[in-house]
Amino acid sequence: MGRYLMRRLLQGGAVLVGVTVIAFALLHLAPGGPLAMYTLTTSMGAEDLARISHELGLDQPLPVQYARWAANLVHGDWGRSYRDSRPVLVDIADRLPGTVELMLASLLLAIGIGVAVGILGALRRYSIFDYLATTGAMVSLSIPTFWFGLMMIFVFSVTLGWIPSGDMYSLGRPFSLVDRLHHLVGPVTVLGLVLVAPWSRYTRSGMLEVLYQDYVRTARAKGVPAPRVVVQHALRNALIPLLTLAGVQLPMLFGGALVTETVFSWPGMGRFFVDSLGYRDYPVLMGILIFTAVLVILGNLLADLLYAVVDPRIRFG
Repeated sequence: MGRYLMRRLLQGGAVLVGVTVIAFALLHLAPGGPLAMYTLTTSMGAEDLARISHELGLDQPLPVQYARWAANLVHGDWGRSYRDSRPVLVDIADRLPGTVELMLASLLLAIGIGVAVGILGALRRYSIFDYLATTGAMVSLSIPTFWFGLMMIFVFSVTLGWIPSGDMYSLGRPFSLVDRLHHLVGPVTVLGLVLVAPWSRYTRSGMLEVLYQDYVRTARAKGVPAPRVVVQHALRNALIPLLTLAGVQLPMLFGGALVTETVFSWPGMGRFFVDSLGYRDYPVLMGILIFTAVLVILGNLLADLLYAVVDPRIRFG
């Protein structure tokens, strides 16, 4: 286990270096740049632009800029935002709780509904419920997240007035758990329902593979109650594909949160990323991309390690 863990960490480190190199190059080679907002000011001359470019280090060759940024990163300095000169880690720490709250609530909703629908679809194979669940999953995968969010706001906020149209809490009011949950309804519903489809399909496929195995039929023949057969015998052995899905859904969650936070004006990392992208705030963008890449690497590693917990036959060399 120790050798396997060390090997995976080294592989993850190599992947992280590759991600930073590609992201850094793409961001700096994209049209525009941090100096674009200064060109809109009529009082800003060429000398002023050159001075700002030198202060930000943008006049250096791209490899030199990357080497300087990577060296600072190794020493714990993630840089400062070009917009407000605040440390990138401080900006991320301020917005991380909102994104974590949204992602966890959406993931719990997706797992709860998706696993239940998948189990029922496998137990009632080719029934009307199974066909409806399959159709609903295809529709869910086909609907763009931003359109779903806009329709949610139009119907349930503007027309019916049931949910707030945006933000994390009501301005001018003291903290209230009910108020926070009320503001969570819209974005969690949008992001959670989009993720229900893969959870339901993976659960259904995994359950169908184990429901007709000999050990399941033996348990039924011994008179084991049906709920116990489904949960303890079938579902546990169908969890391995779900663990893989949990690992790979981290980038999907962040990508969906990026759109959802923008539509619902949710003050999280996704909205912060979109705003920073408009300003070409390179240090902030790189900080968020690194943070996301680390989550993906650790998520996949955790999913692999959990395989041995679910299935004792799995051993790591």
